[in-house]
Amino acid sequence: MGKASRRPRAERTDRSTRPQPAPFVARPFEGLPNETDWVAMREIVPAATATVRFAKGQAPDGAPDEVTIATVLPLAWPGLHRESGEVLVGIQSGNASGDTSRDIAAAIGLAAAADAGSPVTALPVSLADTPRLQDVLDLDAPFEMELHEGFDFWVADAELDAEGKESLERANESAIPTLKLDAAPSAFWCRIGERTYVRWVLPFDEDTATSALARLHAAGDSHLGDDGRLLGCFRSSGLLIPVWEVDPGSEAADFEKPVADMKKRIDAAAASTETLTAAERGARAGLTNRQVTLR
Repeated sequence: MGKASRRPRAERTDRSTRPQPAPFVARPFEGLPNETDWVAMREIVPAATATVRFAKGQAPDGAPDEVTIATVLPLAWPGLHRESGEVLVGIQSGNASGDTSRDIAAAIGLAAAADAGSPVTALPVSLADTPRLQDVLDLDAPFEMELHEGFDFWVADAELDAEGKESLERANESAIPTLKLDAAPSAFWCRIGERTYVRWVLPFDEDTATSALARLHAAGDSHLGDDGRLLGCFRSSGLLIPVWEVDPGSEAADFEKPVADMKKRIDAAAASTETLTAAERGARAGLTNRQVTLR
């Protein structure tokens, strides 16, 4: 008999009582207000903030009722409890489990409960019983993203020493110029180097969104405006993010009407129940081959 078999039954580990890891959730922000903006802040927007509110009874003792969600914080901290009492959580700090919703909810809880002036520098691995954002946040409160040109929101009114100022300047220089378009939710114009793009988080599940774009591409209707070329798509948090390369000399305002027109075409294509044609299936295969999964 092996040593484990000779141990008293009470001393053996009961696997059923072990903490269970968080299950994988492909669409972790589903059910939250403005799901597509959560995904945008998580993946493609460099500098932005939004405010969320705890659901009744969910705020830790002594914590403020509201928390500021940020794209990223200094040193990629998951959270920060400022001396002023303000709580910030960075959602681009990386995954600790297969459910981003649980990871961010854990960061919110830790930052809210931390001493004023303290950062949260690491997150524990989320478990199956770790609360989700959908459990701890007031789902009736709006989620309104505010874009920033840089990361000055890190410091608010605080005075920085020379090293801190230099660090902030480096971060600001790395921020990709990004503007939100009004013509559709979670559509963004951005300039990377000498090239300009429109990136758009679509509100449909990945399969529906890919088929909709395939229908448009096969029909020659996937261009954005006169010459905006559909390069491909990112996949993230269960949603699709198509990317168009546009005239490098263009400005964000130039794409309000093209994006509004494209929204009508995408909505109609997504609502179609017709079987894909051979040409549409070929376009879908091409789009799928060019998709890149973020995280």
